[in-house]
Amino acid sequence: MSLKKTNAARFLDTLKLPYEMSSYEVDEEDLSAVHAAQSLGVAPECVFKTLVARDEAKRVLVACIPAAEEIDLKALAKVANAKRCELVAVKELLGLTGYIRGGCSPLAMKKHYPTFIDASVYRHEKVYVSAGLRGVQLHLAPSVLIEATQAVCEPLVKA
Repeated sequence: MSLKKTNAARFLDTLKLPYEMSSYEVDEEDLSAVHAAQSLGVAPECVFKTLVARDEAKRVLVACIPAAEEIDLKALAKVANAKRCELVAVKELLGLTGYIRGGCSPLAMKKHYPTFIDASVYRHEKVYVSAGLRGVQLHLAPSVLIEATQAVCEPLVKA
């Protein structure tokens, strides 16, 4: 069965960048990226979750970090040249990105926001990110993800 293309997949198509799509059974009680990794049978460090934050100037920032890790908001603020930042409320996610919790892709958001990816992305030949729907992941090379999101890669997780 082929998966229906999502906006994120179509965005990669327009850029002529390679990717694969994978699906898994969604558990509404556990929308975590760790659950996605377990369902796909891959290591959690290969699955990158997408988080959305806002800095003190109300600028929206996107961060991608490994599934089992916790974001270091001070590190994100530093690489974004901000004084501080905080995660946006879940209720704001759809309006800002066009995506819902558990299905937020760093690709093809409503607007292009500054994007930052944890430097551990370079340790992997391929990584998974949300395709923009719960239960659907894109499997792609880190270089493809970085190019498509125009991301800056720096350490973003708590030690």
